[in-house]
Amino acid sequence: MAGIRAEKMEANRARLISAARKAFAEKGYAAASMDELTAEAGLTRGALYHNFGDKRGLLAAVVHQIDTEMATEARKQAAKAENEWDAMLTEGIAYIEMALEPEVQRIVLLDGPAFLGDPSQWPSQNACLEETRKAIESLIVNGIVKPVDAEAAARLLAGAALNAASWIAASNAPEQTLPKAIEAFSTLAAGLLADKDQDAGR
Repeated sequence: MAGIRAEKMEANRARLISAARKAFAEKGYAAASMDELTAEAGLTRGALYHNFGDKRGLLAAVVHQIDTEMATEARKQAAKAENEWDAMLTEGIAYIEMALEPEVQRIVLLDGPAFLGDPSQWPSQNACLEETRKAIESLIVNGIVKPVDAEAAARLLAGAALNAASWIAASNAPEQTLPKAIEAFSTLAAGLLADKDQDAGR
């Protein structure tokens, strides 16, 4: 019985997240109606409160899902790179490029920070930060990156990627803003390269 109950609860969570994701993308978090999205999921407000506490808790779950998907896609792109440095740079650029997606723009980059606070405190962002820190540590050991503090470098790189994506999301001309953001991000990142690798990073 406990297993069946857990499966039902997980199914209800998934239905609510799916309905909320659609509503938040189409109307924005503030304008999305809890009654409408719970009806869309075929559930009640009570189910929403039971699973997420409140509407903000539901937004956090939706942001976590999308942000995690973004990180997964960015890692897939990075896996195609020829070396460690290019992999880390590609991952950051891939994240920035996803800022062109309307769902990402509205939910993760605009409503997320507005209603959930500092993205650096989100579990999904912390997971990305840890991956970046490990990558930088490896690059330092291999003499590709200068011997800087790995956590500090990871936080600055992650922050630069997130802010670039946020800039694109808020821009009146996202398609024109994207190449500017990528060029600046790449140039900033190249400053971490050891002197002998500076040319390769350009």
